[in-house]
Amino acid sequence: MATAAARGCPPAGSGDRALAELLLEFSRAQYRAKDGGGAAAAKVERIERRCLELFGRDYRYSVIPNVHGEICAHYPRHIVLLERDAGASRDSNLYESSVQVGKLQDLINRSKMARCRGRFVCPVILYKGKHICRSATLAGWGELYGRTGYNYIFSGGSDDAWADAEDISEEDSALRNADTQLFDKVRGHDIKLLRYLSVRYICDLMVENKKVKFGLNVTSSEKVDKAQRYADFTLLSIPYPGCEFFKDYKDRDYTAEGLIFNWKQDYVDAPLSIPVSLTQSLNIDWSEYQSWDLVQQTQNYLKLLISIINSDDDSGLLVHCISGWDRTPLFISLLRLSLWADGLIHTSLEPSEILYLTVAYDWFLFGHMLVDRLSKGEEIFFFCFNFLKHITSEEFSALKSQRRKSLPPGFTLEEICMLKQKDRGSTTSLSSDFSLGMESSPGAAGSFTYEAVELMPAGTQAQAAWRKSCASSPQAVLWSRAQQSEDRLPSTGMVEVKSSSSSSSTHSDNFLRIGSSPLEVPRSRLVSASDRESRLEEVRSAFLASYSRTIGLKAVPPSPSGAIGGLLEQFVRGVGLRGSSTL
Repeated sequence: MATAAARGCPPAGSGDRALAELLLEFSRAQYRAKDGGGAAAAKVERIERRCLELFGRDYRYSVIPNVHGEICAHYPRHIVLLERDAGASRDSNLYESSVQVGKLQDLINRSKMARCRGRFVCPVILYKGKHICRSATLAGWGELYGRTGYNYIFSGGSDDAWADAEDISEEDSALRNADTQLFDKVRGHDIKLLRYLSVRYICDLMVENKKVKFGLNVTSSEKVDKAQRYADFTLLSIPYPGCEFFKDYKDRDYTAEGLIFNWKQDYVDAPLSIPVSLTQSLNIDWSEYQSWDLVQQTQNYLKLLISIINSDDDSGLLVHCISGWDRTPLFISLLRLSLWADGLIHTSLEPSEILYLTVAYDWFLFGHMLVDRLSKGEEIFFFCFNFLKHITSEEFSALKSQRRKSLPPGFTLEEICMLKQKDRGSTTSLSSDFSLGMESSPGAAGSFTYEAVELMPAGTQAQAAWRKSCASSPQAVLWSRAQQSEDRLPSTGMVEVKSSSSSSSTHSDNFLRIGSSPLEVPRSRLVSASDRESRLEEVRSAFLASYSRTIGLKAVPPSPSGAIGGLLEQFVRGVGLRGSSTL
């Protein structure tokens, strides 16, 4: 609940060096919360401290202890619950989580058996007061029995009871009252946890309805729960290739363009299923999903997730695959980086810092098995950060829909942003034609933070007059404050700017006056498309540079011409051995 400074966390230090140390540790040893002692534990502790310091830059948070892996062996030893912006007071109007850490911890302890490997529903991103969560899929019969001993009891002690229990379908087993009660209990606790976190949307990335190994159902999922326990949630089946598919990505010289998953494989039985209400605004032909290559599929899924979390309701989102440590961190990491690039979360972090945070927390501390994946060539981790080049445009921005809502027909965002470049002392007034309104959103204490710009024109004549004034006198725009009494709302011709640190009683003093800055929008709160692109490119470049110095890419067969692989060539240029070129 205290900020990082109050906890006595050390400063972040050198970003490049810290990231390199993190990647080296990540590539050499598998993280497990229950593993303690030795030099490796000291390195993990440094990584954890830095994560807490980076979270504390922008958020008040609580920590759920998992020091010895008693809650989950491959979740962070210090699980962070983001509560509100660090600069926001409890009586402010800014977005704040309603979750209490004590109750959350109790629900976690009760519900952890419901999901594969005990990887329970865990909130990891706070956006507009909504929790974006991650987990594994639902545990199946075998895992539940194996962890509770029910198989031994029901079988009378036979050694092959585990296999027998696995062969029984949920429909047949539901006839056994004791078995039904077991699922009602553990999944009931899981549902209580989801509801407490206000999660409504559940996005399932599995390409299977149930994970099958050796002919046995080892996991389940919400979409095939026979008792329809999850019917009150909005379930989305968005099948996405597992980590094995990313060996093909590596073997194709780390090229995702043109790489299409084989949807006709026997084990693939989960079709894409999305409520129509969630797809209408995206302009995507979802019926063509099996023809998309890896780039287009990842792009479209990310657009869907951003659209969901940007909706007007207060509902949270859960993203999961099977174990929750490959595909799940891919999309959690892309969401975190995309929202950061828009200036909507982690607003004080630099590119090297947000990169460190998402690598350390979303991937390393949540148990991604990088050592194993690298040994098999399944480089989904590398794909995640190299993929940032494909989501730099405004169409992936969470601000896009806000801009569409706030900008009237006839004006573009670029035209509005031009206003902040104009001379504030001109004698040309447009105050009688239209006004600007700003909505407050979370930000650092004492800084002005804006989320949307609302323009209210008097009609096309006002628009034409504004454009004419810009063309005839590029430096001449005046913003004047209309006269009004203090006991009524602002009228046409004035700008109301709400500060995150001021109370409602001081808002009347914040109306813009001549000589002030009508659209002095901090970069961290309203990011243009070009800013978003540059921020994501900085993150990607920092990752490529550090990755090439620490882990590197495995050599691929040379082309007939004998040329070095495309991405390896980029690395050679990146470390200064060749001239630069566009990636």
